[in-house]
Amino acid sequence: MATEWKTKPTDRFVLRWIKTNLSSRVTQALLKYSALRPWMITSFSMATGILAGVLFSFNVGFLGGLMAAASQVFDGVDGQFARLTDRVANSGAFLDSVLDRYSDGALVVGLIIFNLKNNSEWGTGVLIALGTLALIGSSLISYTSARAQNLGINFGKPTLASKGTRTTIVAISGLLSPISSLIPLSALAYLVCHTNVVVLFRVYKAVSQDKY
Repeated sequence: MATEWKTKPTDRFVLRWIKTNLSSRVTQALLKYSALRPWMITSFSMATGILAGVLFSFNVGFLGGLMAAASQVFDGVDGQFARLTDRVANSGAFLDSVLDRYSDGALVVGLIIFNLKNNSEWGTGVLIALGTLALIGSSLISYTSARAQNLGINFGKPTLASKGTRTTIVAISGLLSPISSLIPLSALAYLVCHTNVVVLFRVYKAVSQDKY
């Protein structure tokens, strides 16, 4: 188990890099705290993600991006910590998936509000429509993955539109927001396009596998 604890087979290159180069260092530093449990790290990751969304909504894009980056790093720590301390459990995986949806949703909502405040020339209706599609698409990525697994539908390689990539894009957009408010707008557009294209492709692939 030399390096297997750092990543999972389903991790694509963005998430794999974060876990290998960043999360693993935090994990090793936390091993000395015997009272620490994986669920505590999971909860901290969620709280940091929600805080990132709040900061975006208060127009503090740089700090929002910083907190989003921290949330993503800690999102990899809980699983690593559980594997190294022999505390891997289905309940932990379930909790991680549920709490991820809170931080994921908070980030998207925060990004929507940030764009409404800084890119109002695009029109409130347009920005809300984009935000709604981004929120729905982000949620459906996780839902379709879980549903397909339960039904035994194979979509092939894990998508790059996973939470790790989405959070990374939002975090980078926040860190670069002092340069231009159009960068967070581009992140919102990315969330709309990538997530919903993947979901539509999954629908097509699932239907094409059966006579429906």
